[in-house]
This record gives sequence, structure tokens and C-alpha cells, in this order.
Amino acid sequence: MKRMIFLLAAGLAVAGPVSSPTLAREPATADYSVGPQYDTTHVYVPEADFDRFVASFIATFGGTASKQGEFQVTPTKSLTKSQLALTPVGTVSVFGFKTPIPYPFGDERTGYLVTDIDRAVASAIRYGAVRRIATFPDPIGRDSVIQWPGGINMQIYWHTTKPNYAPLASVPENRIYLTPDVADKFIRSWTGFAHGRIVSDNRAAAGAEVGQPDKTIRRVAIRSGYGNMTVFVTDGQLPWPFGRDMTGYAVTDLGATLAKATAAGVETLVAPRATGTRQSAIVRFPGGYIAEIHADTAK
Repeated sequence: MKRMIFLLAAGLAVAGPVSSPTLAREPATADYSVGPQYDTTHVYVPEADFDRFVASFIATFGGTASKQGEFQVTPTKSLTKSQLALTPVGTVSVFGFKTPIPYPFGDERTGYLVTDIDRAVASAIRYGAVRRIATFPDPIGRDSVIQWPGGINMQIYWHTTKPNYAPLASVPENRIYLTPDVADKFIRSWTGFAHGRIVSDNRAAAGAEVGQPDKTIRRVAIRSGYGNMTVFVTDGQLPWPFGRDMTGYAVTDLGATLAKATAAGVETLVAPRATGTRQSAIVRFPGGYIAEIHADTAK
């Protein structure tokens, strides 16, 4: 699916794998990532809200939109409005389906460009992922949808001709919410596949970060060629809208960004508050997309 969207724009230490005797004997796999400027959050909005969402996202963060079109971006019959919103703090692939959305699309959080789709899928399976759909072709490459332990769905894709995008001003974070039952399994799987590096693992982070002021949580920050990821390990008893924020965007001035967002019709769901070394807010864009926005306050 991601590949078709790019048509519109055309344009460390390795953590151990999932514990098992078989995997322990196998050699480490290659890193198939390309770079976070080629990775996007997948945003599904009602067709009627499509243009309002794209306009509000760019008004909030700056950047440009690719040419809009209507395409079949799934291997089975469907039709969707499709467009990229490319900003300095991250890109979203926007879908406004005009037909029912075929399974398993609509559940994937992100789209990641890889250097070799077949080997990347095989590596993901080795590290504990399962395919939700067999790899399928599109006019400029191939795609697959995979699921990691904990039910984390992602799309990975490959281009026949790699696009050329400038690096981002700041790399967004994929915000993952899991319970202790599966968190370590997911972290081992993802860091093994992504050649990820755990840059912090705070097992006594303030629960206020996720709307639980009377509790502590575990917060794990991971960096890889696929960008940034933050895993929140909680009891799952989260007040709305926490847990619905798939992506966090880093900006230099949170107040100024929120002012732009408000002027563009974006609703602030959680007012700015101090969370560790950042000021953070949660917003909802037209069409229902919920995101976290933050600015670093560390001296």
C-alpha cells in the first residue's frame, strides 16, 4: 500500500533475538532499514474529512503534500483517496477509502521501507513476527503486513527504484503500549529484527505520562534505522485518549505548534504538561487521528 502512495510523491549493539534453541544457533540477520525519512504513520480517515486532515497536519507542522489521487492500493479490489503529507517532523500516508477496507488493512500503524522485502519478511518471522498477508506486488514495488508479539501491526515495503528524500529535522517516535505479559517478548523481537539499541529503560517512570498519576510505569526508548520507538509498559488501565496516540512528534516550540494546530481545527485533548525532560500534549486532528506532540525541555 505504501508504495502506491510514493507514486503520488514522485519524487550499535544488536539486542538478542527471541529466546529459542533454534534462533540461538542461527547467525544474526542483516539490517534491512533504509531511513526514517522513508517511514510513515498510516492514517485512515473518513473520505469526507480527507482534505481537512491533510491541510490541518501541514498547517501544524509545515511541509508539503503530494498530489492526491484515487487508487487500488490493496491486492484485492478496493478504492481509496491517497496522499502523503510530508513535514519536517515526520510523514503520514493518508487513506480515505471510498469502498470497504479489505482485510487486514486499516490496522497497520506504520509503513517501513526496506532494502529487500523477501529477506526482511523472513527476518521478521525469525524474530517472532507473523505475516498477516502474503507479500504482494504493486506498480513500483512489493508490500507485506506483519504482526509482532502484542498485536503490533506494521507494513513493510520495497521500491523497484528507491526514492530520495531529505533527512527529517526531527524523527518521530512510534508509541507502543503493552502490558508486562508481552512487553519483553516484543522488545526482543523488534530490537533483533531492527538492529535496535535500547537507549533507556526506566522501570519507575511517572504514570502521569500516560494518565496514571498514582502509579509508576516502565518506559523503554529504542533507536534503529527505522526511527525512534517508545514502549510504555502499563497495566493497560489507561484513561482516554492515552494508548490511542500512535506517533509522537518532536517540535522546537510546543506552544507555537499548538497555536497553529488550534487555528487549523485541531483539538487539544490533553493540555501541555511536563513529562520527564519534555513538555507534551495530545491532540486530535480532523478525521480522528490522535497524536502526541512534545518539545524537549532538557538543558
